[in-house]
Parts: sequence; structure tokens; C-alpha cells
Amino acid sequence: MTKLKLGPLEDQKPVKLTIELPAAVFRDLKSYADILTRSEGATTPTDPAKLIAPMIERFMATDRGFSKVKRAATNPSSQIRS
Repeated sequence: MTKLKLGPLEDQKPVKLTIELPAAVFRDLKSYADILTRSEGATTPTDPAKLIAPMIERFMATDRGFSKVKRAATNPSSQIRS
């Protein structure tokens, strides 16, 4: 079985956002959704649009620079050191 970075998607109340993606990125997103559907053994295809938020969330969660600056912003007593 393929190990993907995204697991089952949580059902949360969405915030509407309109974006434009390059065609190649959308094709890859559709492919990712197909692979995710097969790896979960689901009978209903995964909507590629539902992958965007978890992918962005995962990206930000694993971005050390972003985490460091975010921590410093929420904790003004700490200082950012390069």
C-alpha cells in the first residue's frame, strides 16, 4: 500500500475561497485524489478540491521557519534568532 502524507480527511466547516491552479497542478491533484481513494479502499471518489486545505495545513505544519515565526508572534516575550 502507498504511504501518502495525507490520511483520511476531517469534515470541518469550510471557509469559501476561490483559487486558480495551473493545469498541471490540477492534474496532479486529481491523480493524488485517485490514489488516496484507492489506498483507503473507498467506493466514493475523493474530491480533489477537498485535498487543498489539508495539503496546505500539512505544508505549514512542517515548515520550521513558519513555526518559529508563528511561535514568536504568539509569545512576544521570546525573540527570533537566526
